[in-house]
Amino acid sequence: MIEVELCENEERSFGEFRRKVRGAEVLSAAMQRLLQAIHFNGRLSVIVQNGQVLKSGYEEGYFRQPEMGVTARLQ
Repeated sequence: MIEVELCENEERSFGEFRRKVRGAEVLSAAMQRLLQAIHFNGRLSVIVQNGQVLKSGYEEGYFRQPEMGVTARLQ
């Protein structure tokens, strides 16, 4: 009986994990605000083993596009 409950909990947890990944809900709100503040464009990667983050990194893509209004005022 306990094994059945554990299996059901694991299935529910994995279903929630898949839903969050599909919905792009994998970053904390603070991290999302930081990425928006620096206008980050790039790729983040996280390597996880047994629920622990082993390694994380990013690929350079941190290029800011000048805003049209700012460019027009400077010319």
